[in-house]
Amino acid sequence: MTATTPAAAVLSDIIRARRSVRDFLPDPIPPDLLDAVLADAKWSPSWSNTQPYRIAIASGDLAQRLKGELCERFDLAMKAQQGGLWGKLKLLATRKGLPDGDFATNFAYPADLQPRRRATGHGLYELLGIARHDNAARNRQMRRNFEFFGAPTVIFVFAHQGLREFSILDAGIFLQTLMLSAQAHGLATCAQGALATWAGPVRESFAIPGHYRLICGLSIGFASGKPINSFNPGRSEVPELLIPTR
Repeated sequence: MTATTPAAAVLSDIIRARRSVRDFLPDPIPPDLLDAVLADAKWSPSWSNTQPYRIAIASGDLAQRLKGELCERFDLAMKAQQGGLWGKLKLLATRKGLPDGDFATNFAYPADLQPRRRATGHGLYELLGIARHDNAARNRQMRRNFEFFGAPTVIFVFAHQGLREFSILDAGIFLQTLMLSAQAHGLATCAQGALATWAGPVRESFAIPGHYRLICGLSIGFASGKPINSFNPGRSEVPELLIPTR
């Protein structure tokens, strides 16, 4: 049997300890700490070392402004949804609150993936004490995405459209490297596809090259001690991931 090296043991601990944190302390991240995390993330592998991703980082007043603008759009979208046909027509007419992301973030999940999605959602809301039919509480929790769950910093991740799905694959590898480095440095993270719903406020705040598409956001900071941060939906066992031979 091959002995586990100290480095392998540390890496395994970091991988297993990482969680999607949904409640952050407001404390700002020291610049040198964030720089150290990004210095690790830049070593992520990519297609022919093209590094077909870019990031936009918002902290302080900019993060607060973006939070306000994204929450305003979320509130308008929820109001339209609750207003029935008339509300939806009004949303279409004004277009304020209408999703303008580069990718759709609201779509039907494939049937074979629904069980895990539902189990995760059920476990999360049960921990929060949110009943299944309490739509108001569910909307409030969804709104927390656009408040960055209280994190002092948010990172928006963009992928180059020229490499199609492969740039998104590379951006995902970059994101995982960043999250693991953050965990090793005592920071917490939450990758959020919801933050790609409205790209307008982000594009207005940063000089994003035209051929880059917003795929997600990442809230980053120091985790609070709230119970929600203990949520662990678990993972499939390795045999479930294996495709059998014919």
